[in-house]
Amino acid sequence: MTGTAPTASRTLRPPPDYRLVASIRPITFSPYDPCARITGDTLWWAARTPIGPATLALQSTGGELRADGYGPGAGWMVEHADAIAGLHDDLTGFADLARSHPVVARLAAQHAGLRLPATGLVFPRVLRAVFEQKVTGKEAYRAYAATVRHFAEPAPGPVSLLLPPEPAAVAAAPYWVFHPFGVEQRRAETLRRAAAVADRLERSADSSTATRALLSINGIGPWTAAEVVRVAYGDADAVSVGDYHVPNTVAWALAGEARADDARMLELLEPFRGHRGRVCRLLEAAGIHAPRFGPRMPIRSFARY
Repeated sequence: MTGTAPTASRTLRPPPDYRLVASIRPITFSPYDPCARITGDTLWWAARTPIGPATLALQSTGGELRADGYGPGAGWMVEHADAIAGLHDDLTGFADLARSHPVVARLAAQHAGLRLPATGLVFPRVLRAVFEQKVTGKEAYRAYAATVRHFAEPAPGPVSLLLPPEPAAVAAAPYWVFHPFGVEQRRAETLRRAAAVADRLERSADSSTATRALLSINGIGPWTAAEVVRVAYGDADAVSVGDYHVPNTVAWALAGEARADDARMLELLEPFRGHRGRVCRLLEAAGIHAPRFGPRMPIRSFARY
């Protein structure tokens, strides 16, 4: 931990109905994320920016947002604070689309202050998304947190956060380094391949370019790519095809059907094209789930194998 005074600061003026915590929650991976923390009405987020490591503090106060940056990359963080907060989120046309379905219309009204963040940083989201492939949330978080702590580098600023690992360090680590964290060789190798081309991924000009670059990496499919670009670029149309729960959630909310496959999910979301990922985010924010039948997916430990 270095430095207690911000290196750069900025005041932002969000729309009157804006909700900071609801908007930036996708940036964090549980309340115990070693790289991010929400305390009251403030987000603390540590990242490696193109100009150096930094921590951003985003605080909602008096109808304004205060953005404070710490560390060598503070200027970059503060400059991009409005996008990170979701203030660049383009809702054009969504109100008309939402009115076409009573559930979506209701959720759009109830969560009118929710915006989609765009962090502008790809690899931190790749790190998390690869660990989330085909496992439970608890397994994924365990692997993510253990990896961040293995490569532990303190973030600048007044709070105790860690920076996400340097991509070069991840790429250089043999796959068995991740084994004690509950990560099998397939996901470890996928992460290492993505880390090796992290510079190219970060140079992607937009969500479409980044999606193509991600899909060119062996082990990354549509689900992982969508999870990444929805947060890194604020892509409101990114749908996580291949998810274990989302098709059922969409079908239950929009059609009263307890179970569905990806094809049915996409059919139901088609009227909202351009904002399909936004609809999924609204369902998540509302806590909507399809009925659960049978046993839950077991939590496993690949470290034993």
